[in-house]
Formats: sequence, C-alpha cells, structure tokens
Amino acid sequence: MSEKQFSGKSAIVTGGTRGIGKAIALELAKRGCNVAFNYAKSAEEAEKLKAEIEALGIKAFAKQCDVASTESSAEFVKEAVAEFGTINFLINNAGITRDTLILRMKEEDWDAVVDTNLKGAWNFCKAVLRPMMKNENGGVIINVSSISGVVGMLGQSNYSASKAGMIGLTKSLAKEVASRKINVNALALGLIETEMASEMNAEYREKILSQIPLGRLGNVQEVAEIACFLCSESARYFTGQVIQPDGGLAM
Repeated sequence: MSEKQFSGKSAIVTGGTRGIGKAIALELAKRGCNVAFNYAKSAEEAEKLKAEIEALGIKAFAKQCDVASTESSAEFVKEAVAEFGTINFLINNAGITRDTLILRMKEEDWDAVVDTNLKGAWNFCKAVLRPMMKNENGGVIINVSSISGVVGMLGQSNYSASKAGMIGLTKSLAKEVASRKINVNALALGLIETEMASEMNAEYREKILSQIPLGRLGNVQEVAEIACFLCSESARYFTGQVIQPDGGLAM
C-alpha cells in the first residue's frame, strides 16, 4: 500500500492515547491521514501523541471526551469536522474492563463497561454518519470488538456482552448505510500485547498462550495495519464482516 494513501483524509480514533488506539492513530498519520482522538484522563499522553502526529506533517486534534456521553461524543465529532472539514474514517476503539464473576459483579461495573464499550461506539457511529454521508466516497467505520464477544470469557459477562453488542451493531449499521457508501466492519481481537495484557499474572498468561495455536500474543502494529487495510480502497467490498486477528484462539 502507498505510504501516503490517506493523504487528504481524516479519521477519528476513540481511546487513542495508548495501546491499540495509539498504534492505529500513528499508522493512519504515517499514511497521510489527519487524526482526531479523545482521551479520558491523561492530557499529558494526549499532548505527546498530538505532537508526534504533527511532527509527521499531519493535522491532529485531541480532546477529553467521555464516550459514554451522547452529548460529549456529538460535540467531539462536531469539533473534529470543523477542524478537518469532514471525517472519512471512524475507529471505535475506546474500551474498559472490570472483570469478575457475575455473582460478585456490581451493577456499576456492568454499567461502566457496557456504557463505555457499546454505548460509546453507538454514540460515535450516530454522530459521524451525517458528515460521512456528505462525502462523495462515503466512509469507513471499524468497531474494535473482541473474541470475548464471539465465544464469551470466564469472569467477563459485562465485557463479553459489550463486545458481542458491538458485533450486532456492526452488522445492523452495515445494512443501514451500505447504500450511502459507508462500510462498517468489526475486529474481534484476540489477546494483544498491551499494558492491559502485561498486567496478567504469569500463570494465567502461560495458560492462555497454551491455547493460542500460533503460540504468541498479537501486537498493536499488526492490528493497526489491519485497520488501515479496512480503511483502504482495497477493502471497500468488505462490510458487515467480523475479522478475527486472534492467532487461532477462537478457532
């Protein structure tokens, strides 16, 4: 793929300051795409990423935004459109976990995860559709889901439900907006080497690795390159699909 294949395009990446979101934001920028991203708490990390993107000669827009808030999400999209002129790509990556068995799970743990992961994706999809529909070539939406939403995971009833919901959202929205040249796909990720994964205890990590046919965790750069492919013209016949970069874990 051409290094500057996204020159003149603009993207929103939610949860963009760390891990997978940061890798996607940087890879899009390296390929010429202007990038807007939100952050929940770390203004310092956001400023560092903004400077890194701008050093590539690309426009960047960063703002604190609670993705679970419909009003805040709509305002973020409005400001990003004002900054860039339009939005071509949306990557719904923002997500949290609050794992525990359902018998121990508090209502607020359920609500926080579902509101951030699922409602947050819905909020941004809804807000970005009108500006995308005005584009001559529509746009692309990628919902970053998980294999937890495909097969379910022990102690993740809230997370698995939110990620399964994102897959349902992807398929439904893909049908709604296909006629407007907007492609909607999901990435059902396996275990990716991030700060979250690094917090696993050694015993659990070895147990998970033994279940992955490829014998390793994925890395954020691999995910970023898959996301860029789905944004590219080469992938415009994909819509409503769930792509599983998981090393064979959910096979």
